[in-house]
Amino acid sequence: MAFTMRAVKVPPNSASLEEARHRVFDFFKQACRSIPTVMEIYNLEDVVTPAQLRSSIAKQIRQNQSITNPKVIDMLLFKGTEELNNIVEHAKQRHHVIGQYVIGEQGLLQETGSKDQASSEFLKKFYTSNYF
Repeated sequence: MAFTMRAVKVPPNSASLEEARHRVFDFFKQACRSIPTVMEIYNLEDVVTPAQLRSSIAKQIRQNQSITNPKVIDMLLFKGTEELNNIVEHAKQRHHVIGQYVIGEQGLLQETGSKDQASSEFLKKFYTSNYF
């Protein structure tokens, strides 16, 4: 096998919300420091800038800002750390990273202007309903 099994050291649970908050900031710093490596591994220079990746990471962290239970925050940090390790160890393929962190939830935006110029009504409805 290409990857060696490493013992995952799980830190003890956060004692308070403030400690969990500091762990979130440490994770964000760790993720931002790994952006150049990720850009190089997955050859993302032509698709996205490091600033856009950084804002994508921050956006995903901000989605959970309403959580106040330190145990839930620790669990989310563990999952985020595992995801970051998988990406840095090249356990994902390029299209997985692009789909999750570059395109994101808004989906792939496609222009329909050139196809709709001389199309029938049926094709116009077909094109608008079948874009993912």
